[in-house]
Amino acid sequence: MQYKRILLKLSGEALMGERQYGIDPKKLAEYAQEIKQVVDKGIEVAIVIGGGNIFRGLAGASNGMDRVQADYMGMLATAINGLALQSALETADIQTRLLTAIKMEQVAEPFIKRRAVRHLEKGRVVIFGGGTGNPYFTTDTAAVLRAIEVNADVILKGTRVDGIYTADPEKDTSATKFENITFKDVMSKGLKVMDMTAFTLSEENKLPIIVFDMNKKNNLLKLLSGENIGTKVDI
Repeated sequence: MQYKRILLKLSGEALMGERQYGIDPKKLAEYAQEIKQVVDKGIEVAIVIGGGNIFRGLAGASNGMDRVQADYMGMLATAINGLALQSALETADIQTRLLTAIKMEQVAEPFIKRRAVRHLEKGRVVIFGGGTGNPYFTTDTAAVLRAIEVNADVILKGTRVDGIYTADPEKDTSATKFENITFKDVMSKGLKVMDMTAFTLSEENKLPIIVFDMNKKNNLLKLLSGENIGTKVDI
């Protein structure tokens, strides 16, 4: 396996499956099996999940809600998703811990770097909820921040498309895929990978990002086994 410790970033929308909103238990179970395959290979897995399937802070703010309040609602949505994913993983017989940036002791542990690292070393899947704990920061930024804090080898961004393209492949059939691309080229070409704060933080810390299709069966295991899956962004 080419990576020992990974941070998997999933969007909240990924949990909707075929639904219009909320959480699809079938999709959760599928993700749990994908993650179990790599945990069984001895890879340490941390996960950051978004909350867009329940509430998106930016959307709330655009509808007249206070941005800070809206962002905190979004953070709570990520904790709900974290609990759902934790339940699915434990049903698949995987030990997990949910750590949140906002204290909610009855349902999750508070995020402490050393505790998170110790859980990973013991082979537990660690789910980080609550974003960064601060408004105005996305879960992309939370993913990069947590990956740096726990010394992950790579960020794997699971999406609906199988990599980074010259244009949106769902809208432009002539779009071509990049196998590898540098941080600077992503910037100069104006490609959307993560929000700028997250992307810059990743570049500054020389932390590679791989964008891949999480919905394709066995893709996560294939990627970590060294197969040419998705698009790698590196220095």
